[in-house]
Amino acid sequence: MATKRNRPDKDGWAKAAYEKAKKIIYGSQSVCAICGRPVNFDLKFPNPWSATLDHIIPISKGGSVVDIENLQLAHLQCNRMKASRLPISAPQKQTLTNRDLPLSISWETYHDIYS
Repeated sequence: MATKRNRPDKDGWAKAAYEKAKKIIYGSQSVCAICGRPVNFDLKFPNPWSATLDHIIPISKGGSVVDIENLQLAHLQCNRMKASRLPISAPQKQTLTNRDLPLSISWETYHDIYS
């Protein structure tokens, strides 16, 4: 006996809204948001390069099930590798001191990072 998935975007209350968001994203995006490579919409599941939607903030971490701002286009394998991890945020800017500057590299490299 198969167990039910308990996924509101696949079999629950949010299925219709999820399908609507899926059509919008498939129509407006063509590049995997995780790896940056083009997505071939002719490939179908279970092909690892087939198109799928990724929840940027996973449902298990409190992300919205159907909010289009929380959905992005991804390859199936990229989405599976990301799993329920949160996206890596941009590094926080730090105060640059003379202790941080290397002696052998041009300061201009650091200027781009900290400006």
